[in-house]
Amino acid sequence: MSDRWKDAVVPKHATIKEALESISQSDLRIALVVDDDCRLLGVITDGDIRRGLIRNIGISECVEKIMNSEPKTAGPQASREELIELMRRHDLMHVPIVAERRLMGLVMLQDFVAPARHDNPVCIMAGGLGKRLRPLTENIPKPLLRVGGKPILEMLIENFVRSGFHRFFISIHYKAEQIADYFGRGHRWEAEIECLVEPEPLGTGGALGFLADRMGELPAIVVNGDLLTRVDFARVLSFHQEQGAAATICVREYEYQVPFGVVQPKGDNVLDILEKPVQQFLINAGIYVLNPSIVRRVPRNQPLDMPALLKQNIRAGERVSYFPLHEYWLDVGRVTDFEKAQTDIRQAP
Repeated sequence: MSDRWKDAVVPKHATIKEALESISQSDLRIALVVDDDCRLLGVITDGDIRRGLIRNIGISECVEKIMNSEPKTAGPQASREELIELMRRHDLMHVPIVAERRLMGLVMLQDFVAPARHDNPVCIMAGGLGKRLRPLTENIPKPLLRVGGKPILEMLIENFVRSGFHRFFISIHYKAEQIADYFGRGHRWEAEIECLVEPEPLGTGGALGFLADRMGELPAIVVNGDLLTRVDFARVLSFHQEQGAAATICVREYEYQVPFGVVQPKGDNVLDILEKPVQQFLINAGIYVLNPSIVRRVPRNQPLDMPALLKQNIRAGERVSYFPLHEYWLDVGRVTDFEKAQTDIRQAP
């Protein structure tokens, strides 16, 4: 057991935002709430934060609002078999190690067992022209741009493989042969990769027309090929299945500060003046889970954006849920984003 768990410790007076930052930075997907004497008071998982956000609990609230104050724990002498049995019996990913209420460590299920294998198809949209990244994309497609010496698309596929996925369909168009030549059939990643060539750009939704007769009966994960993220895609899939939705869209919180004082009027009177208020939005993170019924309704060889596809299904009465994403995420769409990605990869733990 390493000392990585110390990076996940947060004090009892911390805010949910601070716990979220701790979870993201430690990459352990848990925050351990302690008092001044390092006694364990509770734990917070990424699921607790997501459920809190859905219940409109603000991230400036105290961690006590969402923490599990009665977590399952084990003593320092617990055996490997006892720990695995405890985690499996209670469907846990983590177990804090506690002695006389004092936090001594943390064990994770992934340290003991390999990830579950998922046969769900993964469709990666990698056919864009990358115009906003020119001149970087004049001779190479955007998904093959290297961050830290490795193509963006390869990093994305490796993340999926770590989560247990192995069936990949890559939709390509711009400089398609470069992407097809680089990934081949996927043997290097112990995966199955098939490249689907778009005769013309069809949009995120339109490219799914090629997947309809290939996906089988399992939900498909659809993702933009220019994303860098540390999200566990198995958790996204599990959330989708728990919700019983036809589609799930991953979202991120986005804050925008109005650079002026905002006047709130009523008739000819001023009720209030808000100085540079901050507005919060949920933005599309470019990651989706779609049931086969939705994919099979996509017309072949017709341009269609994913928002339009989802709105069609919402109007038809289908349930579309959302998965709050707080792990590291970056859409490499502009040169400034590409430069930030280089900095982020150097600073990654």
